[in-house]
Amino acid sequence: MYAIIETGGKQYRVEEGTVLDVELLPEENGAAVSFNRVLAVKKDDKLHVGKPYLEGAVVHGKVLDHGKGKKIVVFKYKAKKNYRRKQGHRQPYTRVLIEKIEA
Repeated sequence: MYAIIETGGKQYRVEEGTVLDVELLPEENGAAVSFNRVLAVKKDDKLHVGKPYLEGAVVHGKVLDHGKGKKIVVFKYKAKKNYRRKQGHRQPYTRVLIEKIEA
């Protein structure tokens, strides 16, 4: 059994026991979190697809921790104009353990 959920503007395929990094959530470590934007659920070899979301389908998880992703470098320059700007960025994330899929 798996589900496809939407959170933070991205879509994830999750199963029970999956650990995934999603966009930063305001919950504390160890708090329960539920995702009600479920796009599809595959259960007993049948695929149920929502338009756009399935009604009554919820994915429950637990917040493990928060962190920052790998550093990326944003470098802008204009040739022959002596214009250079270097900036780094680390995207914050929340690590979530998927515990239960209700469909």
